[in-house]
Order: sequence, then C-alpha cells, then structure tokens
Amino acid sequence: MNILLADTILTMDPARPVLREGAIVFDENIEEVTDDQAAIERWREKALVIDGGKRSVALPGLINAHTHLEFSGAATELNYGGFIAWLSSVIEKRETLVRGLNKAFIDGVLEDMLRGGTTAIGAISSYGFDLESLAGAKQRVVYFNELIGSNPAAADQIFSAFLDRVAMSDERRSDRFNSAIAIHSPYSVAPALVRKAIALSQNRKTPLSTHFLESEGERRWLESGSGEFKGFFEKAFKLEEPFCSAKEFLSFFADTKTIFTHCANAGDEELDMIGALGGAIAHCPVSNRLLGCGLLSLEKLKNREIPYLVATDGLSSNYSLNLFDELRSALLMHEGLDLPLLARDLLISVTDAAAKALGLNCGRLASGYAADIISFKLSGDVSDEAALPLQVILRAPSAMEHIFINGERV
Repeated sequence: MNILLADTILTMDPARPVLREGAIVFDENIEEVTDDQAAIERWREKALVIDGGKRSVALPGLINAHTHLEFSGAATELNYGGFIAWLSSVIEKRETLVRGLNKAFIDGVLEDMLRGGTTAIGAISSYGFDLESLAGAKQRVVYFNELIGSNPAAADQIFSAFLDRVAMSDERRSDRFNSAIAIHSPYSVAPALVRKAIALSQNRKTPLSTHFLESEGERRWLESGSGEFKGFFEKAFKLEEPFCSAKEFLSFFADTKTIFTHCANAGDEELDMIGALGGAIAHCPVSNRLLGCGLLSLEKLKNREIPYLVATDGLSSNYSLNLFDELRSALLMHEGLDLPLLARDLLISVTDAAAKALGLNCGRLASGYAADIISFKLSGDVSDEAALPLQVILRAPSAMEHIFINGERV
C-alpha cells in the first residue's frame, strides 16, 4: 500500500472537490482519499509514504480522449488556415508523412505525453501504423480502429479489411489496452458501412467515435452538396453528392455511446440531437483554429448538459500533444466565460468526463477508482480554492514530479 501526501488534492469528485493537507492511499486502486490527520497518521505507519512536499498538487491523471498519432511526422509539410487546404496537403504528402513515422518516433511522442501528465489516451487509428507502439504504451489506451470508405460498391471489401485490423488490435488486448470502433465522418463513409460499424460497436459494448461537422465546408456539403467540398470530392473521389445530411447521419447513432469530435459547425438542432443521444463532444480548440474551423460554443453544450472532452487531435493539426498546453489555449480562446468556472470545467473535461466517455474506471480520486494520479509543485501558494483549477492549468510544469498508473509509478 502507498500513501501520497499533498498540500492540495483536486479530486474531481463533486462531493469533495478539494482537500488541503491530504493524502491518497492506494495500491492498484484507491483505498481512501482523506484530509483527516489522524487517519493519515495511521496509514503512515503501514504504507509506503510518498511526500509531495510543500505546495504540491495531486490530481487524476489526464485523459486525451481524441488524438491521432499517425501522420504526425513531417507535419511542417502541411498547409494550415483552411480545412480543404490542409486535407489536400495531407493527401498530397501522405507518403512523406508515413515515411516520417516509425515506432521510435511514436514511442517518443507517447513518452512526452506521459511526462506532461497524460495517463490515458483515446487513439484514433486509420491504418494501424501505430498499433505496436500503443499496445505497448505505459498509458491506458482505448484504440479506435477508424473506418473510412466512400465507395459503396466496394463496401464488403472495405469492411472485411477493416475487420482484419480490428482483429489485430483485439489480439493485443491487455489491462491497459482495449480496442474500439471509430467512423471517420459523414462525408467519408457510406451509410451501409456506417450501419455495419455501429452494429459492430454495439455488439462489442465499447465506445464509438466519429468526426462531425468540423468545418463550414463540411456543413455546406452535407446540407446542399455545394461549397469547397464539392470540387474536392469530384476531383479526388468522383463523388457528386453527399451520402446523407448531418441529421440523417446522427440518426444512425441511437443506442450508442458515441464521442462526436469537433462539432465546431454544429447548429442548435444537431446539438439537440447529440444531447438526446447521450453523446459527448471531443473539443480540439487548437486544431480547429489552425484549420480555420471556428470555435465550439461551450455555453451551448452546458445548457444542453452535453459533456465535452478537451483533446489535442494529432500533430498534423497541432504543435503540441501536451494537454496542459491545450487547456491553456482553451482558456484564452473561450472569451466571455467566467474564467475560474471555465478552468474547473476544463479540468473535469480531461479527467472525470473523459474517463466516463471512454468507459474507464479512472479520472477521479475517490475510493474504488483506479490509482491513476499525477502530482507536481506550484511555485506559490493559492489560498482561494475557487482559483485552484485556473492556477493549476496556468502553472503546471512541462513534466510531472510523480506519475502513477494503476498504482504503479511510471
């Protein structure tokens, strides 16, 4: 048994959000989180003591619910400022991007993420190039095999190859690695394939992920078959009209546990449907800014009680996969929201909310939860508890002092 002492503990448990001069008692799971000094003294006598020190802060390990590690190499070759310009450059530079990707590179990216406090990942994989690294990662991984297929005539062949990838990832299952299903987007997957993938996910009882209404161009294409997507699809895939509307696409997802990623151009009706489906939204503010997609309204999500999960997307549309960097960007982008409350909600989005969306028993420091814990020191005191989440986001270092996953120091 271990006992981690910290000046401040952010539990992400709404019943007891902040403990001062507290302790977390844990082995693989958390036994107790307490600020009762008599209880702490009793535990000190029989557990291995890890003292975070003066001004130390402990909180659940961070969860990056949506990131792509494929196409992360040679990102300087890509074009930013508009979604189609970026997508065209990804297709044009595909071979260069793949050549820049190897196991050593991905392993290094995962280590960087871990040092920055990310202890769990929702990884979106289109081709399986990242399977070996992610199956052996120290972090918890939900590995979303992503289905892409825009040719209805080849649906059976596409799905057969997809099932082969799913089977390969299933073979690597462990206590920290589980495979799941992702559907790329309403513009890139034929409805017959969407339905097959959803049925597969439902049978497996695992989370489901999809990109949805990332750009204004996507919205115009789905609504009227016009805009910049029209020329792109006619040239690249010989498609002259969309497979379905945005609302028709959402209607496929009844009785699923789906993470809808981006939604930066979702309107009130689509958000109402996502809320009714019980979906969550992965919010990638830096990626959306670099690709000219606009900014998701967090206020609209809160009014509909739709949980959101701040995530980084991949290095092909971001400069960093450090979640604290992403949280700081979100703080600056979402003007007009109460800053301390926004900071609190942002931390929840990468801990408790993300764990629930990914089906993980972590993200909260409370009895019975997995002991995924990070700790570091602040440079000064924070007397106002309401300001703690804001100061934690602003002042978190690039590397954590203590990192535990399943109670194991990593």
